[in-house]
Amino acid sequence: MTIAILSALPEEQQGLVDLLQNAQQLSYAGRRFWRGTLHGVQVVCALSGIGKVAAATTATVLIERLNAQAIVFTGVAGGLGADVHVGDVVVARSYVQHDMDASPLFPRYEMPGYGRSVFACDEALTHKLALAVQQCVQSLAAAWTATLALPAPRMHQGLIVSGDRFVSGVEESANLRKGLEQADLQPLAVEMEGAAIAQVCADYDLPFAAMRSISDRADDAAHVDFPKFVHSIASRYAQVVIENLCKQLAKA
Repeated sequence: MTIAILSALPEEQQGLVDLLQNAQQLSYAGRRFWRGTLHGVQVVCALSGIGKVAAATTATVLIERLNAQAIVFTGVAGGLGADVHVGDVVVARSYVQHDMDASPLFPRYEMPGYGRSVFACDEALTHKLALAVQQCVQSLAAAWTATLALPAPRMHQGLIVSGDRFVSGVEESANLRKGLEQADLQPLAVEMEGAAIAQVCADYDLPFAAMRSISDRADDAAHVDFPKFVHSIASRYAQVVIENLCKQLAKA
């Protein structure tokens, strides 16, 4: 089984690429991919690109050209849930495109042609990913968050929403959350790529799982110390969690 590891940021990807055995670099569709083994698991690493279209293209290339049989996504996100704090990790159970609005032809958030707005992540793969995240949160992550004077992190599981906009204001964040809640959707985090990958994986009937480390609260402080957060926390989450996951997959 070949598992594709998509990362949002180069800093997350580099640590994983350095760990690959028999690494081979490939290029398709203007993107670079690294193929190798990690703890005995066949892995292809790639950067998603920014935004839904870029992410969907990358996911499609992974499936069509590199024979990916499952996709796992790591990255950062803004926290939307009331109890989701900077330094925490959200493991996606499902995804919604928060900027999809084909009303009045279709209900807001519903994907035309699919008859639904929510794309569920793969239950079995998500369970394994959550175990890998929880192991990291309970062992190493508190020391990482402490370097930025953040409390010990927690893991959350639930809905993540994606859209082609960087949500970075208190009012915008509140309006986004309000609109989703009116549609009986309870978002925990917001980012710019995951829902597109979830849709592609649904089209191909491919297992998909995703985790997002919370770098901000999607508010007016969303830009503060972001590079430091990526270096000190997000990149470490990506490497350790994916290693933990691959060890599980190797045993299975």
